[in-house]
Amino acid sequence: MSVGLDIKVILREKKMNQKVLGISKVSVSCECKNQTLPSIQTLGSIGKVLKVRISDLIVEN
Repeated sequence: MSVGLDIKVILREKKMNQKVLGISKVSVSCECKNQTLPSIQTLGSIGKVLKVRISDLIVEN
């Protein structure tokens, strides 16, 4: 089992871009490609900005 992040999908659904997350474009790109995973604190921050739960950001591949 592996996990990935649904940040890109949620951003698109909410008609937002990576800039609203307040983290670097490179970081978001790597996280969306499952090359890296953010810390739980960063996931919490992303969830607040996107108004979703952390569990909504994580998907099982």
